[in-house]
Amino acid sequence: MKNIIRRSWALGLFLILGCSIVLAQTKQAHVHQMGHSVMPFSLAKTLHIFQMTESGGVERVIVKDAADRDQVTMIQHHLQIEAGAFQRGDYSDPISLHGADMPGLKELQAGAAQIRVSYTALPKGAEIVFETSDLRLLTAIHRWFGAQLSEHGADARTE
Repeated sequence: MKNIIRRSWALGLFLILGCSIVLAQTKQAHVHQMGHSVMPFSLAKTLHIFQMTESGGVERVIVKDAADRDQVTMIQHHLQIEAGAFQRGDYSDPISLHGADMPGLKELQAGAAQIRVSYTALPKGAEIVFETSDLRLLTAIHRWFGAQLSEHGADARTE
């Protein structure tokens, strides 16, 4: 009987872990396939970089090919609009792509007045800087960045 229980437990654990991996891969595939519905630039031609800092974080999007000026223009335009929306607490674009239950999003929306959001154009793209002195919001930014890293998969990295 103990042997059957152990095997059942092991099988259950295997199924849970296997389903988690499939769901994670499915979420990454969803973000990669549906990214164009939120972002005008190509995920295949760009890279998202998420850098967590002591005061918040930096989200940077750059082109893989510096000569691709069309992609740079689309990145800059999109991130400038997003920075303004984020400053107002409008995270509707990330919600439409990642879902409303994405870690950190509810806190960022509610605490937008306590987060300084700034936009900077870069030669190969653009960046948005998030800064706060509120520890709860700092944690929310870091949780949100971590979730984006996971869900963007090969289209993202950390610095």
